[in-house]
Amino acid sequence: MSTIWYGLKQGVKSIFQNKIFSLAAIGTITACLFLLGVFYVLFSNFQHMVHNAESTVAIVVFFEESLSQDRIDEIGRQIQACHPVEKVEFVSGGEAWERFKQEMLGSDQELIDTFGSDNPLAASASYEVYLNDVSKQAEMVEYIRGLSGVRKVNGSANTADSFSSFNMLIGYVSISIIALLLLVSIFLISSAVAMGINVRKDEIAIMKLIGATDLFVRLPFLVEGVTMGLIGAGIPLGILRLMYGQVIVFIRAHFANLTEWLTFVEAEKEFQVLVPLCLGVGIGIGLLGSATSVRKHLQV
Repeated sequence: MSTIWYGLKQGVKSIFQNKIFSLAAIGTITACLFLLGVFYVLFSNFQHMVHNAESTVAIVVFFEESLSQDRIDEIGRQIQACHPVEKVEFVSGGEAWERFKQEMLGSDQELIDTFGSDNPLAASASYEVYLNDVSKQAEMVEYIRGLSGVRKVNGSANTADSFSSFNMLIGYVSISIIALLLLVSIFLISSAVAMGINVRKDEIAIMKLIGATDLFVRLPFLVEGVTMGLIGAGIPLGILRLMYGQVIVFIRAHFANLTEWLTFVEAEKEFQVLVPLCLGVGIGIGLLGSATSVRKHLQV
């Protein structure tokens, strides 16, 4: 217990003794994790918006004429049982005609009246199949085409490919930038801890001569790194939490015509992931930076 208490006290003390390097390291971690949080929030919200957009991209399945309702229902169950399928909606001929009138004929009542009571889409009942992973659309289209009783399958291959490519691009860019920022933070923490080692090298040498264990010598520097990591993680989390709701309100107020597409992840759900992520990365950076520096500069 005395070893742990000594390590905690000396680790915190070292931060104040090397204010410039400590502030530089904490500032870098703060900037790094703030950008990490910003990229994570942007990435998760982009994914959320893309997923919502994907959910509007449907595979439309038409049946052979005079196919029995029992067989149509069986086709629906077969499609629903497939893993990438999120939901299957049946659209009757009457519903198809009503949609066509709203989308294509609009308010042109005179044109609508020319059809009278006839429904030219009476035999156009269909299933609209929505996937939870739009990249699987081509596979699903091929599978559905092979089902008995299916006359035609309409998909949106180009749209599906565009969504998949966009998601991949965001992922690669975010990972590259975050990795670079983490490396810079680790380097600065290593520098701060190394300065602490140089300042206390005589004290360390004496401790080793009187039989101090490796843990006893290393612990203060590990505590120093972890403390800087925790401080560097707490600051950006607080800033991001304050900004998140305000930014969403601002966007919704100034881009009201895009509210159908600009759907955001709830703050509570966002920070359920972001808080442990930032704290874990902050502690990890601190430990790694300290351990690296101690290994390079101490002969224990």
